[in-house]
Amino acid sequence: MQHYTMLVLNGPNLGHLGERQPEIYGSQGMDAVPNLVKDLLGANADRVGLEFDQHNSEGALIDRLELARAQGVDGVVFNAGAYTHTSLAIADCLAWIQIPCVEVHLSNIWARTDQPLRQQSLLGRQAVGVIAGFGILGYAMAVAALVQRLDKA
Repeated sequence: MQHYTMLVLNGPNLGHLGERQPEIYGSQGMDAVPNLVKDLLGANADRVGLEFDQHNSEGALIDRLELARAQGVDGVVFNAGAYTHTSLAIADCLAWIQIPCVEVHLSNIWARTDQPLRQQSLLGRQAVGVIAGFGILGYAMAVAALVQRLDKA
């Protein structure tokens, strides 16, 4: 069985998940993700190595994505935070590095009718899928989806 390395990458203001606006983003932090992945993948969880990173600046996120390409990372689970809605530069990077990526959002961005800008994603066209609205569980769901996709490739 194939072993995969997945980069779980978070953008600005996501370094404090579980503390920041729990009414929107939930009360669990990134430390819960490995166990959620184990729960979803069961016996296959040992086939996945997770690398976690978070940056508040756009350039640092792009640098990390380019490094992932150089390192041969198999898949990216990416919550770009507010850059989801504004960053052509990150979208361009995702297009050229050609690593399967699942875009993740803790909240359902399309249900955020109070802020129409948050209902659009400039990154989604470069992702193999988007998971939104399931809180921290969305990261584990994205890893499981990438494993399934890579197994079929």
